[in-house]
Amino acid sequence: QVHLVESGGGSVQAGGSLRLSCAASGHTYSGQCMGWFRQAPGKEREKVAVLYTFNLGTFYAAYDDSVKGRFTISQDSARNTLYLQMNSLKPEDTAMYYCTAGVGWAANECSAYNYWGQGTQVTVSS
Repeated sequence: QVHLVESGGGSVQAGGSLRLSCAASGHTYSGQCMGWFRQAPGKEREKVAVLYTFNLGTFYAAYDDSVKGRFTISQDSARNTLYLQMNSLKPEDTAMYYCTAGVGWAANECSAYNYWGQGTQVTVSS
């Protein structure tokens, strides 16, 4: 079992920045495919950014169109912590943000998402 704990959420004004972190612990997990999803009240959970790390250390990141150029997903070298740097935040970015870990890579996302964190709230005011 992999345990994911998010942190870094909060309330900011539009145009501000936040950095989310996701610490992974528990069963040995490669950390090869991890990502961030978000869910706003009354809406379905949506993919924000996903990161796949190849065995030679190279990686590939995929972003939802709504956050391209503003958000950056990254991971520490030990693959224990996943980050999401969020700049130029907009009120429509307001949501609960969830960290997820999975396996495989297909169509710019993990083939399966096996583990989820409890979420961290991000609120952006205009």
